[in-house]
Amino acid sequence: MYPDDLKYTSEHEWIRSPGEVEGSVRVGITHFAQDALGDIVYVSLPEVDVEVESGSAVGELESTKSVSDVYAPVNGTVVARNESLDSTPELVNSDPYGEGWLYEIEPADASAIEALMDAKTYEASLES
Repeated sequence: MYPDDLKYTSEHEWIRSPGEVEGSVRVGITHFAQDALGDIVYVSLPEVDVEVESGSAVGELESTKSVSDVYAPVNGTVVARNESLDSTPELVNSDPYGEGWLYEIEPADASAIEALMDAKTYEASLES
């Protein structure tokens, strides 16, 4: 259910390294998060070249049930955003680990990614 090649945060974001942009990592939300949110109808993402701080809210996902913040998993600079979500926000629900990715960030410190949870630890955190 949770891909082994990703790192995870307690805020239910995933990080895939490397991203498409050189030196970046790709960020999205987990299956658990999209399932809890329900049908996503609007996505607000950080602008490219914006510096973000780990743990800070950088965007929002609006569903038929609620609005939820998207958090930065590490300190860094946003280098890309998934523009497809402007017209098809439901990709976050249908393909959270693929076409439903949110944005890419160039980490200020790449070693910060190693401190995040692996799939097994993330799954255990959901059960507790």
